[in-house]
Amino acid sequence: MHEPGYYELLGVDRSASEAEIKSAYRLKARASHPDAGGSPAEFHVLRQAYETLSDPHRRADYDRGLSPVPVRVRQRPRGFGEDPSFVASMPRLDPETLPWWHRGVEAARPETPQRPGHAPAAILLGWLLLVVLPLMAGWLLLTVWLLLAMAVAIWLVRRHLLVIQARQRFAAEFGGTVVFGRPGSDADQWGERLTAELLDRYLTRLPSARIFHGLAWPGSVFADIDHAVLAGRRLVLIESKTWLPGTYGADEDGTLWRDDRRFRGGATRLPEAIEAYRELLPGVEIRGALIVYPSRAGEVTTEEDFDLPAPPMTPEQFVEEIGGWLAAQPSTVDTEVLRLVCRQVVS
Repeated sequence: MHEPGYYELLGVDRSASEAEIKSAYRLKARASHPDAGGSPAEFHVLRQAYETLSDPHRRADYDRGLSPVPVRVRQRPRGFGEDPSFVASMPRLDPETLPWWHRGVEAARPETPQRPGHAPAAILLGWLLLVVLPLMAGWLLLTVWLLLAMAVAIWLVRRHLLVIQARQRFAAEFGGTVVFGRPGSDADQWGERLTAELLDRYLTRLPSARIFHGLAWPGSVFADIDHAVLAGRRLVLIESKTWLPGTYGADEDGTLWRDDRRFRGGATRLPEAIEAYRELLPGVEIRGALIVYPSRAGEVTTEEDFDLPAPPMTPEQFVEEIGGWLAAQPSTVDTEVLRLVCRQVVS
């Protein structure tokens, strides 16, 4: 009897792209999933086909006729539904394993809302006036040189005073505050409190990072967004989720998946929130993240497609992925952006 191959099983050509394989798998998984009346054995083979063809190295081995590495079947934990008495533990990460951990400190510069502007060019001009022209000039040119040197000196002093005043205004407005707002305090909001601890423990490593809890959409008075982190001109909007153990993924439009089936036990509005904040903060790079904690004993994993607008992430994935993204920014605080985001914090 003919044994269908993985491509035939998924109904795709051997030249199918990763996106086509993923789409075909999800379509077939809806009908063959055991919860929908399908055969567990058939679904396992379907899952194994997807795991093999979606991994470039395993797919290459399969195309060469090598036997695929068996896929470990995740055992479903006993019991169903959430455990009201369960609270996930905070992950302990070794900072030395984070590629960005030292980069953030090494790139640190004194915090200032001002940019250098034309100061380097002015200093270079000053050196030219001080060194070159005196060697070439007579008394008339020397007089012109003195006047120009005085003008440059006055301009530099004035600019220095403006920078000092700007820093003083910044300190008076924000002080040394790094965290704005508070996470939810209700019993069922323990996920938000875990995320708050996660952000404080790791993301404050970045000199320019500012953390926010309980932000409203522009025009709203409610805490529509659980958290946000701003570094330079990059902003990440975050939702804390406490969901059942399983493997989570998302689509471009924010549709959520759990164990290869449409996830109807949770929702997110982060894609819309991202668009709203892009209108509020033009020129700022904005992305989202769903930090998922298990709501009972068990493991949460993700499809690790972090280029989506609002991908599910484990706490460990968030620290590594988003921490590295924010660390790439200069260690300066954009005062106007910070001011606008602070206005969205719901006290």
